[in-house]
Amino acid sequence: MMLRLLADSSGFALLPEKASTGAYRVDHIYFALLGLTLFFVLLIGAMTLGFGIKYRAGAVRFRDQPIHKTLPYEMIFVGAPLLLTLAIFIWGAQIFVEANVPPADARTIYVVGKQWMWKIRHTSGQPEINELHVPTGEPIRLLLTSQDVIHSFYVPAFRMKTDALPYRYTSLWFQAVNPGEYHLFCAEYCGSDHARMRGRIVVMKPSDFQRWLETTPASIGDDSAPRAAKESVADEGARNFSRLGCANCHQAHVISAGPALAGIFGKSVPLINGTTALADENYLRESILQPNAAVRIGWKSPSAMPSYFGQVDEQQLASLIEYIKAQRRRGT
Repeated sequence: MMLRLLADSSGFALLPEKASTGAYRVDHIYFALLGLTLFFVLLIGAMTLGFGIKYRAGAVRFRDQPIHKTLPYEMIFVGAPLLLTLAIFIWGAQIFVEANVPPADARTIYVVGKQWMWKIRHTSGQPEINELHVPTGEPIRLLLTSQDVIHSFYVPAFRMKTDALPYRYTSLWFQAVNPGEYHLFCAEYCGSDHARMRGRIVVMKPSDFQRWLETTPASIGDDSAPRAAKESVADEGARNFSRLGCANCHQAHVISAGPALAGIFGKSVPLINGTTALADENYLRESILQPNAAVRIGWKSPSAMPSYFGQVDEQQLASLIEYIKAQRRRGT
């Protein structure tokens, strides 16, 4: 799967199509390292063969002369590999940072790995299973977690792979460049039906994607509460925020047991242990499921916050997080 050998109208292809902006950067460093490795393999192999023939047993050679080592030669032999490896490290680190820091305007999509399927939900409410629709030319940020064991979200054409872990979020981002359908696999052995845990990424033109959003119904969720036909994840989170009693303790306009959540997302939060934490999705997730793990300064009674571990599923948890994030955008 990692290397696909196929013949089509465009000729013979050794690797999958480069279908994202990141795929070009990954291929460039991959082939550079491959070429560099091949160069040194041939160089060392040729020198080994040459010296083996030149100094073979029985060859007439003067071997009683001492070897003179000079500082310039030693500096070259040490300095050249050092500079080469530093250049490779800097190049690789740049690609790593670019692959792990999404643009600020990236569209967020939630992905849950489950034996043996990918459950996907857009923030506008549309659910998908083993399928992800995205537009070309727009950065897409995926927030991944697992409902059971470790999975790995792998799209060969995008040159991206990130593990989906239980009890936390991991993230990756990409920007598709060519409309089409691309394979999605789980690259981490996750049980007896691991080989069947696959899907597809459907890349569409922006206008087609917008029509898809408008014609695809939003998820009805797992609870029986009434909701609008086009309810977003944040709108669902507002209902869950009220239904679960969160509003009783986290309101900005009244004296409450807990700190106000409006505008908290993306900010540095002071903790009672003297450290700070960035209020990102993982921080909000932990605060909901394990509220005493990282207690913020300002609680009147930290133990008053109950744990919602086992009481909310991944969809409800994502909705609460999106609702809190929406407070920053709406300025409420």
